[in-house]
Amino acid sequence: MNAPPLALYAHFPWCVQKCPYCDFNSYTLKDALPEQRYVETLIRDFDAQFPGVEGRPITSMFFGGGTPSLFSPAAIGRLIEHVKQRAGFAAEAIEITLEANPGTIERGRFAEYRAAGVTRVSLGAQSFDARQLAALGRIHSASETRRAAEELHAAGISNFNLDLMYALPGQTGVEAQSDVREALALHPAHLSQYHLTIEPGTLFAAAPPTQPADEVVEDMLARSWRVLGEAGFEQYEVSGYARPGSRCAHNLNYWTFGDYLGIGAGAHGKLTRGDGTIVRTQQMREPRRYLQADPGSLTSKVVNRVDLPFEFAMNAFRLVDGFPDVLFETRTGLQSGELGGVLDPLSARGLLERTVGGWRATARGFRFLNDILVELLPEPTTSRPIPGATP
Repeated sequence: MNAPPLALYAHFPWCVQKCPYCDFNSYTLKDALPEQRYVETLIRDFDAQFPGVEGRPITSMFFGGGTPSLFSPAAIGRLIEHVKQRAGFAAEAIEITLEANPGTIERGRFAEYRAAGVTRVSLGAQSFDARQLAALGRIHSASETRRAAEELHAAGISNFNLDLMYALPGQTGVEAQSDVREALALHPAHLSQYHLTIEPGTLFAAAPPTQPADEVVEDMLARSWRVLGEAGFEQYEVSGYARPGSRCAHNLNYWTFGDYLGIGAGAHGKLTRGDGTIVRTQQMREPRRYLQADPGSLTSKVVNRVDLPFEFAMNAFRLVDGFPDVLFETRTGLQSGELGGVLDPLSARGLLERTVGGWRATARGFRFLNDILVELLPEPTTSRPIPGATP
């Protein structure tokens, strides 16, 4: 089985303030940011994992969090340059994305990030409504988002994404549509729109806000889809819209079951070994422990053969166009017939449809992806730790 493309994800776990809806591995920054020490640890983490992927160039990089924009351009540039020198890049100008909070960007800093090697930015706007920003616990204002977008254009980073959320407390379809229009006025190349989900362990889980009814949420999506389409944006995955040529390469690698190294506190990875075995990796979550630990203390587990159809499908069915059978076969090492037997009943229910040599979700199935994934869940199994890895 040929190795798929290899991306790199680096996790930066600190935020100025933890948002009440967030279940990501992030922590409120209470002391001085350990910038130099953390970047040195990221480099050691990468070097410890590198022998398993040597000879495979990096196709994209993504700095996520947390708030990576708390780190200086020099720190981000040091990590980019180390990865480039050690592993090499698959193309001269690969996609290197930095997540940024509009409230943590100083004037002129995007130009410095660009000089350090960042080619794309994902800006966490979430909403342009002051009431909603306060309800979401965001530290920035709508005017700061507008200023950050201006800074991006001035820095020559026109390839940027704006994150928006919908189904917010008391939100109407008109208000959600207004957020999309406000975002489009800033001329992004990409827009992500996420449903506010109440996740266990968050502040919102302890005191859930009242969210709009399902029919209101459907109206929000219909309005957003229409406005984005009129602006020349194409929906290519369940939460992603892009201008032609501006789809997120890093996320597409996830959705097509590509490989990625995960470095940083709590970072996940997925790798295909030379014998075709697919493994999932995870670093320890707590930043202080991560900084103190041996970078080789990564936890790795083999994905059981019976789990592969679900693991593949939960990613690939996010794509509007679905996937071809040959992609399933090359990325899992299984025959497409093994997937077809599972998908046929879902096709009979109108959730999936056969394309020429592949599968995709129907319009109805796209709205109910979780129903599809529940049907694909295999019987519970125990993953096998890789010999020599920390259990």
